[in-house]
Amino acid sequence: MADPTGQQRVVVTGLSILDPLGGTTEAVFERALAGQSSVRPYPYGDEAVGGCTPAVFFDPIDFEARLGKATCRTTDPFARLAILAADEAWQHAQLPTPDETPNPRAGIHWGTALGGINTFENGYRAFWKEGRKRLSPMSVVMGMNNAAASQIGIRFRLGGVSVTHSVACASAAIAIGEAYQRIRDGEMDLMVAGGSDLPLGIGVLRAWDAMHMLAPGDDESAHRACRPFHPDRRGLVLAEGAATLVLESREHAERRGATILAELAGYGASNDANHVVRPDHRGQVRAIHAALNDAGLDPDAIGYINAHGTATTEGDAIEVHAIRESFGDQRAKRLPVSATKAVHGHAMGATGAIEAALTVLALQQGKLPPTAHLDQLDPTCDGVDLVRDAARSAPEIRAALSNSFAFGGSNAVLAFTRAED
Repeated sequence: MADPTGQQRVVVTGLSILDPLGGTTEAVFERALAGQSSVRPYPYGDEAVGGCTPAVFFDPIDFEARLGKATCRTTDPFARLAILAADEAWQHAQLPTPDETPNPRAGIHWGTALGGINTFENGYRAFWKEGRKRLSPMSVVMGMNNAAASQIGIRFRLGGVSVTHSVACASAAIAIGEAYQRIRDGEMDLMVAGGSDLPLGIGVLRAWDAMHMLAPGDDESAHRACRPFHPDRRGLVLAEGAATLVLESREHAERRGATILAELAGYGASNDANHVVRPDHRGQVRAIHAALNDAGLDPDAIGYINAHGTATTEGDAIEVHAIRESFGDQRAKRLPVSATKAVHGHAMGATGAIEAALTVLALQQGKLPPTAHLDQLDPTCDGVDLVRDAARSAPEIRAALSNSFAFGGSNAVLAFTRAED
């Protein structure tokens, strides 16, 4: 079903979120509504730069039991998580088992900030520390950033476009937005889009620690270490994770009798063109306006924003500034906003997909997750209706935004509307 301009409407028919606490995607959403944190102490081990750090991480997963030995021998954990997330979303969308012949009208856009960095890090360790002279001949194909997209494409016989986006924290959001454009413009009927990252190797942790951007904590306080918008926020919490959206043209979804969860109505992207690390509210405003314009939505139509909200001192205040400028001070005061990273952490290139999936569920169920641990509000983050303390019932909302703002100045905003609108 095309709109009056001849463009296809794009809908979400399946989604998944892999969370270390386990359970279904619905269970993950319920934990987000309850403000239940997945953060816990993560020990650095014998190469510690200081005891432990709060993080979100998976306990050992029996990948062989779920994916088989052959797949596990040729994939980095970031690709294995991607496959599992895509599997769950595919099943959620009730898509059939793929034929042997690749489907040229189905494709994949995937996001990852670090790709198979753990494969490379283990290789460096084996070469320099353990003295091994020969590494696995599979190291390159396991470590390459497009390994996850490649594996998903093979598994589901996606014979159309396959693109990997590596844009720091905005990777998955951009992957979803670009996949949306492929369907909207009639190039594809179905796209698998999402992201995966496991940024907890010792080298990555040391790099983030050197920037003084990781939230501190100990065994007792780790669960509330990520505190977006709080006056005592101390930095971000790294997380492992993956999430997937199945996108289809509305015509394709209706033809096969699929359940439509929401419509992906717009996508906006921008570049700050200003600073590698410090965000610029003007670039974020451009991305928000671009998403609204693409969706044909008036700012007053937006009933919820899932904020980027990383709990960094400057970042949170700048994002609130951007929202106020985008919607006007009076409207912003009545616009519900929350930052779910307080419970699921920052999974780098996967986070945009995790937050997009949570936004779809919030819109579908009319329930807004709170920003956990927000018992006090930093005055620099005032001026929007921050959802605090508890989840909020909001059956009236018809449209929502999911913000992703990355190092390097790359911004992406996804606009979703309710399925029936």
